[in-house]
Amino acid sequence: MGRKRHKRKNSHVVLVTSEAVDAKLKQFRIRPWILQTIIVFLCVLCGAVIGYVFYETDDRLQQDARADSEIQELEAQNQQLQARNEELEAQLAAQEEKIQILSDTVNQKVESETQLLGQLESQAMPTELPLTGRTTMEEVTEGDPMCIFTASSGAMAIATANGTVTAVNDDPEYGHNVWVDHGNGYVTIYRNQGDVKVNQGETVMQGATIFLIDDENNKLGYQMMKDNEYINPMEMLMING
Repeated sequence: MGRKRHKRKNSHVVLVTSEAVDAKLKQFRIRPWILQTIIVFLCVLCGAVIGYVFYETDDRLQQDARADSEIQELEAQNQQLQARNEELEAQLAAQEEKIQILSDTVNQKVESETQLLGQLESQAMPTELPLTGRTTMEEVTEGDPMCIFTASSGAMAIATANGTVTAVNDDPEYGHNVWVDHGNGYVTIYRNQGDVKVNQGETVMQGATIFLIDDENNKLGYQMMKDNEYINPMEMLMING
């Protein structure tokens, strides 16, 4: 009859001691499967920690890469916006320059029109003598005021201001009379025996010839009205110099 064989059981002994001189040595027996389980658990735990660290590092790197990409994109957009802003500023400066040029042009035009208007208004005021050349004058104050000019041959009776010829009539004393409305309330009347050089309805400028003066018709009667009332022509001439 054979000898009965016993299954051999292995175990690990863990010794625990301290640094004290009189410290006692303690020992613990650990089954192999328990130690193996602990080792596997520790390996799994270390692997998990390492994997987590690598995962977090990779995720952070990806986030940093995305952030860098977004920053680069924002910088590119910022550069585009700056370029667009510079372009708009250049366009604005050009528009402001055009506006300034237009403003200067308008101001010059207004100034020119104002000067022209003042000149036209001045030319519409019957302040000039109604004759060219040398002349003598007699002032008539009885009845409707009148100035009678005696001119030398070759002189001309002229319009004393811009206006419109409103009437050309026969005159029982002077032969003809011409009425010129200056459009500002003033009307001047020219009386002479010579041929009339203007027509009714005609626009005349200051200095335009109304009669030619010769030895036979060297008298010119000159009257002035303001708002349909006769005034002394000399008063007008004196006021304006």
